[in-house]
Amino acid sequence: MKKANTKAGDNGTRNYCFGCGPHNAAGMHLRFEMEGTEPVVRGVFRMPGRYQGSRKTLHGGIVALLLDEAMGKFNRLDEVVAPTAELSVEYLRPVPVGRKIVVQARRIRRQGRNYWRESTIQDENGKLLARSKGRCVKIAERVPAAAAKGGKQ
Repeated sequence: MKKANTKAGDNGTRNYCFGCGPHNAAGMHLRFEMEGTEPVVRGVFRMPGRYQGSRKTLHGGIVALLLDEAMGKFNRLDEVVAPTAELSVEYLRPVPVGRKIVVQARRIRRQGRNYWRESTIQDENGKLLARSKGRCVKIAERVPAAAAKGGKQ
């Protein structure tokens, strides 16, 4: 499996992303991996109670964040800077805090600067808890760290 996170941005800058940034002290520090030739982004988590909405379930905003973060990991693979332009979430069942969940994302299609992706959250038994579709819009090419520092790629 290939790691989908790095400690610094591609151009050597620090990563303060709330979801995955290792330099954000208040962030979630989420880690994902990529699997397969038609890559799937995958992360396995036990979300702590501080992200609870009510009744020992994950807050809906955190559910959306997990789904969005998974889809966004394809930006590095696609070598683009492409923030989320649209995100729709279906909350199918409560997502429990403190129990194992699996977050996965896949590419759907690309057209011009638009990248469509989908993601899911399942419990440890494979039961679907939430799903989303999103569209990211390319605003720039990603600059590899070596090129940003004047080195060879």
